[in-house]
Amino acid sequence: MLILAFAIALLFIGAVGIAFAKVGFNSTAIILILVATFVGGYVNIPLLKFESISPIIKEEFVSFFGIVYRIPRVEYGEATTILAINVGGALVPTFVSFYLLWKLPSAIIYAVIGVAVVALVTHLVASPVKGVGVVTPAFLPPLVAAITAYLLPFDARQIIAYIAGVLGTLIGADLLNLHLIPDLGAPVASIGGAGTFDGVFLSGIIAVLLELIL
Repeated sequence: MLILAFAIALLFIGAVGIAFAKVGFNSTAIILILVATFVGGYVNIPLLKFESISPIIKEEFVSFFGIVYRIPRVEYGEATTILAINVGGALVPTFVSFYLLWKLPSAIIYAVIGVAVVALVTHLVASPVKGVGVVTPAFLPPLVAAITAYLLPFDARQIIAYIAGVLGTLIGADLLNLHLIPDLGAPVASIGGAGTFDGVFLSGIIAVLLELIL
């Protein structure tokens, strides 16, 4: 099992390296991006604080002729949710995306189209989960990004696939669902973290690899 896990880890790192190499990064930059992504995944920068009134169910027990009855009672209390942004799941991939657009400005129009398509699909499938945040299927956004990049009439499709997968997932899953945050009951809601970290990171990587296959 240890050998299998190690082999899978090597294959994953190799796939990530291929994906980043295809969008124009050298080996040093790839290592820096990976380290920043995984380490930054544990770092959330607080942005805002939301306060909301949420129901709290308390139980009371009453004994009547030796029989104990459970009586639920609903009270309302104030809940606080801190909105944060995740370094590894939001800031790093966003920086990489804008760097790619800066290096290749001719891709901006096609990237905007790709981001819009992925954001729409991701928003439709994103699910708010009480106590967690907004979660998304990990493999749907990269598939949509890869297909969209393949259909667009642009040569550097790997760059479009990466940017669409990353920014489309962030916008569709997190930014378009910010209005739901006060009702989720989570102590911390992180943009690019929790239920969307895997979706954002995998979207960029898998989208590029899928586009190569297509």
